[in-house]
Amino acid sequence: MIDDVNLILTISMIVIFSPFFAKILKLPTTPLEIVFGSLMGYVGFLHHQNIFDIIAEFGFLYLMFIAGTEIDLKKVLKTPPKLVKTILLYLLLLYSFSIAFSLYFSLGKIFMVLLPLISVGLVAALSKEYGKTEWLTLSMTAGGIGEVVSIALLTLVSAALEYGNGMGLFKALLALVLFLLFMLFLFRSLQLLFWWFPEVSVALMPHNDNKEQDIRLSMGIFFILVAVMLYLDLELAFGAFLAGIFIPTFFEHKDELPEKLASFGFGFLIPIFFIHIGSTFNLNALLINGLITKALIITFVMIIMRLLSSLVFIKEYGFKASILMGLSHSMPLTLLIAMATLAYNANSIDQFHYYAFILASLFQVILVMLIIKILNIYLKEKITA
Repeated sequence: MIDDVNLILTISMIVIFSPFFAKILKLPTTPLEIVFGSLMGYVGFLHHQNIFDIIAEFGFLYLMFIAGTEIDLKKVLKTPPKLVKTILLYLLLLYSFSIAFSLYFSLGKIFMVLLPLISVGLVAALSKEYGKTEWLTLSMTAGGIGEVVSIALLTLVSAALEYGNGMGLFKALLALVLFLLFMLFLFRSLQLLFWWFPEVSVALMPHNDNKEQDIRLSMGIFFILVAVMLYLDLELAFGAFLAGIFIPTFFEHKDELPEKLASFGFGFLIPIFFIHIGSTFNLNALLINGLITKALIITFVMIIMRLLSSLVFIKEYGFKASILMGLSHSMPLTLLIAMATLAYNANSIDQFHYYAFILASLFQVILVMLIIKILNIYLKEKITA
């Protein structure tokens, strides 16, 4: 009983006070939640209970749902073909660097998928600080397409890790392809329905909503797609991500809804996921010979390969925007942790590399945020001069 009380109180204190420390240290709240989770787990205030594990898992799925709400499929499909080709070249270079690095250093195949991951979660945080700049607009567009690719690979890797190379994997891939074809048909059907009858979307999510229908419908879509993925025995995160895409794509008249959903998630469920991740990181691991060095190598490799790949945008956007865009993609915190956890649970990477990826994800956020801030100050001073 006392342990349960300590668990609840500790989680509550971390959730309440993390934003204050983030403001003082001028860092995103997420890495601090992981650090505090690790510290409290180390001293014994956090321990693994079923309810803690379940809420953390739900927090992760909700995080993927929020990631989906940052992608308006209509806008993505309207991206100029020339830009789409450049973005695809950027992604191709990223994965080429990753494959080359993994093969050269004889790393496992999972590294080829982990190193090029892209997540726009912290790009959205940058937009709050720096506003609607050219490089952030480019970052969100390229990052949205990159995140779709990353989530799709997350699903494929999850199936491969669970079923191996046998008939189980073939069935899983067949189920995934059929599901995607159905989703494509559903998206197209809804697009036509709402185009012919726009009043339907307003009826589902009215402007003057005193019954919170928008939240209810959003959560309904979220749970339905998670349930479908559970039935198909596929990666639940992919279903949550697709559910999120529904919101901005078909209910653009509720432009405040993604922010409302994000406020709930980042105020309650998502912090618990990151606190849980922190609690799985044993601080004694910092004493393991070579761990910090390995984490730093992963950090610098992931940053450099994005900077080199981002140079494909120089001709259209210039050197400054290209470099800042590449840096903004160098913090795939949420997906990197999720994929590393998935790989570790499937025994695809050992505990040493799991800890290295957790540390690297923290190093990336701190280092990249600092570099972007310094570059912006330097460039402003240069323009003023």
